[in-house]
Amino acid sequence: MHTVLRPRAAATVLVLLLSLLVPGSLVATASASTGSGGQDEERLLVIGHRGASGYRPEHTLASYALAARMGADYIECDVVSTSDGELVCRHENEISGTTDVADHPEFADRRTTKTVDGVELTGWFTEDFTLAELETLRAVERLPEIRQENTLYDGLFKVPTVDEYLELRAQLSEELDREVGAYIETKHPTYFASVGLPLEGALLTDLREAGLTRRGDPVFLQSFETTNLRVLDAAGVQLPLVQLLGATGAPADLVAAGDPRTYADLSTAAGLAWVAGYADGVGPDKTQVIPTAPDGTLGEPTSFVPDAHAVGLLVHPYTFRNENTFLPPALQRGTDPADYGDAITEQLRFWEAGVDGLFTDNPDTGVLTRDLFLTDDADVAA
Repeated sequence: MHTVLRPRAAATVLVLLLSLLVPGSLVATASASTGSGGQDEERLLVIGHRGASGYRPEHTLASYALAARMGADYIECDVVSTSDGELVCRHENEISGTTDVADHPEFADRRTTKTVDGVELTGWFTEDFTLAELETLRAVERLPEIRQENTLYDGLFKVPTVDEYLELRAQLSEELDREVGAYIETKHPTYFASVGLPLEGALLTDLREAGLTRRGDPVFLQSFETTNLRVLDAAGVQLPLVQLLGATGAPADLVAAGDPRTYADLSTAAGLAWVAGYADGVGPDKTQVIPTAPDGTLGEPTSFVPDAHAVGLLVHPYTFRNENTFLPPALQRGTDPADYGDAITEQLRFWEAGVDGLFTDNPDTGVLTRDLFLTDDADVAA
């Protein structure tokens, strides 16, 4: 149930996002538009998670374009490599669930079992295909039981390269008369380096060719690992870096190095202070910001956001989706996991908790909740 918002008290806190978009200091003082959660209300970001993957198969040019046209400020691309060192947009290097590769008899012998970041996987892997071979495949919906409507588009769209993604970003910016940003994640960088296909150099080359290398350019670079971000920072990369954090587990690079620290360790106040030494933001699992209470409602916010803001880090949690299966039990509506629940209430709670942006499969819902939050038209009680 939505009720009327009351005016929020102003706060004097660290506000980072404006400084990330213009050259100069990483630290900016709060403006008159600072909300009670510590974020700069003029710079709250809606990030299209793998594009508009609630409406089109993920990581396709169609998904990216729809996200921008729905109002997303940034569109996310996950980066993996082909055997010939070309970068393409896939959530994982194992592609049996996101392409029609199983329907291609000419590639049947490519099916194999590998261990990636300690997990044994069987399927087809991008690093076993040249770009020319990969371009013969077509994308399919990854969650057909939940997103049956998306299966309408199975087989229509190819796997895009990072170059094509960056070209589309520029085209959309011109078409929409606003800057559409690129939010890029390097997937399994330690693994790819181990097989002779490091991601970072090729990615920086693609960004340089696209004219996207300076501090003010609309790009974020993110990773679930720490070493590649620290190397990029030490190398003087000017683009803002974002450390992704999981609700469980540990960064694969730290595990490989024998470092015992987990994502939980990096998510403490002390851990976030260490992350702030090389990164400009963090992307936590949303349950690290507001956990689900034992009764199925959204609980009280943790200290994560204020701890991150205290050391100058932006907070962009993931992943917000409209379907019941992805929502806390108290916000689900009906019994069908694929039906929409009360995603609006969930997102409003997170804006109120002070996040600086959010990743969503449904960018139109993210834009709506941001507008509701900023105009004081609605609040939540859940």
